[in-house]
Amino acid sequence: MAKHRTQQAGAWPRLRLEDWAEARDTLHMWTQIVGKIRLDHAPPANQWWQVTLYVTPRGLSTSTIPYRTGAFEIEFDFVDRRLGIRVSDGSRRELVLESKSVAQFYAEIMGALGELGIHTRMYPRPNEVALAIPFPEDHRHAAYDPYAIRLFWGQLLSAHRVFGEFRSHFVGKASPVHFFWGAMDLAATRFSGRSAPEHPAGGVPNLPDRVTREAYSVELSSCGFWPGGGEEGGFYTYAYPEPAGFADHMVRPEAASYQRDAGEFVLPYETVAAAADPDRTLSEFLHSAYVAAAELGDWDRAVLEADPHHWEHR
Repeated sequence: MAKHRTQQAGAWPRLRLEDWAEARDTLHMWTQIVGKIRLDHAPPANQWWQVTLYVTPRGLSTSTIPYRTGAFEIEFDFVDRRLGIRVSDGSRRELVLESKSVAQFYAEIMGALGELGIHTRMYPRPNEVALAIPFPEDHRHAAYDPYAIRLFWGQLLSAHRVFGEFRSHFVGKASPVHFFWGAMDLAATRFSGRSAPEHPAGGVPNLPDRVTREAYSVELSSCGFWPGGGEEGGFYTYAYPEPAGFADHMVRPEAASYQRDAGEFVLPYETVAAAADPDRTLSEFLHSAYVAAAELGDWDRAVLEADPHHWEHR
């Protein structure tokens, strides 16, 4: 359990990856199952935006999913340790979030949907992981640490706040701040408006090339947070296609570094959490990396950017 080895520090919770690795991997598989349910029913959206989850005041949610003439929503409630399924006809079901195998979680949620009259088809294997155990057969991942997962959710809340403010400076096409269950990362992406070269085949385990081709069909600058890549997780930012000189551009703060194997700038979560002003430190990272991508990529910044408070003076 992480409770005895980690601590919460203000708005930026501290959580070492080694203290919740098993619970993290189990939660990852659970979010994949819920995300695939949304994928089956939500209408397509560019760059696969229809598949993501969203940070809520209690956890992670699918948001409203259309179904026949009604709708439903699935939410991980990390406060009350429940997974709630709510339907527009007033019916609902709940699952307890506790230590249980992925196979049991899969059976429970599919059973609950069936009781509610919601019929779902999915490819019952995880994506973007090297070991893709079919959900009905996965008895390996079976840990739930409520304390650690609440800390992780607190990290998502803080990252979401800063990503949202960063997004407000851009008036071109930009994604919501959303949670991609494939890699288990919170992300926000800006687009130049120009088409991008076709993404190379392969490179992402257990993910069809058609998915990456759509995700990277437009020139972009993306940032995110994921529970990996450092002692307490990490922030990242990258550009596709990567413009010449991007890797050598100065990105702040000094603790940020370019990882050539991944093709992205990274900043350890612990650097942000320990800073005198964590929000400002992360914002500096996001803005300076975006400027590198936009300047070197010759984006039309005058058209794509704006002071987020400009309408207050009209």
